[in-house]
Amino acid sequence: MQFGRTYEEFEVGAVYKHWPGKTVTEYDDHLFCLLTMNHHPLHMDSNYAEATTDFGKNVVVGNYVYSLLLGMSVPDVSGKAIANLEVESLKHVAPTFHGDTIYGETTVLDKTPSRSKSDRGVVYVETKGYKQDGTLVCVFRRKVMVPTETYIKERGGEQPGRPELIEPAARKSAPAAQKTEKQS
Repeated sequence: MQFGRTYEEFEVGAVYKHWPGKTVTEYDDHLFCLLTMNHHPLHMDSNYAEATTDFGKNVVVGNYVYSLLLGMSVPDVSGKAIANLEVESLKHVAPTFHGDTIYGETTVLDKTPSRSKSDRGVVYVETKGYKQDGTLVCVFRRKVMVPTETYIKERGGEQPGRPELIEPAARKSAPAAQKTEKQS
C-alpha cells in the first residue's frame, strides 16, 4: 500500500481520488464537537436545528468535514510529509448532514524544490470534498513539505522504525542470542 509520495513522485496536474469514502454518522459529528468543545446547537441539538434553522436538521460541523478530507488525503499526499506548512484557504461550499458519504480528491497545483535543503521540496495541492450525489461541500489548498528519494534513503528507507517479526520458534532462541551479543 502506498503511503504518501516523495517529491519526485508528484506531478503538477495529477489528480488523486481518495478511496474509500466515509459515511458521516451522528455519533461522528457529536464526538468531534465534544472533543473540540464546539457546542453550537446547530450540530448538537436536533430540536433546535429542526425548529430554528433553514436546514431543518443538524449540520455536520465543517471542521470535521475538513479533517476527514485531510485524513483521506494522507495515503496519496502527505503520508511521507516532513511538515504541513500552511493551509492557504478553506471553503465550506455546501452543508453535510448525518448519513451523507464524503469522498475526496486532490490535485497537485505546483511543486517547488526547497531553497535551503536539497533533500526536500514543497508541494502545493487543492483538495475537494463532495457528497454521494456529487455536491461539492469543501475545498482547501495547502502546502506540504515532502522528502526527496535521497531523504528517504538516508533515513533508513520507507519504514525506518518498523520492527521485524520474530516467529515463536525463533523467539525462544532470541534471548540466548542477545545474551551472547551483550557478553561480547
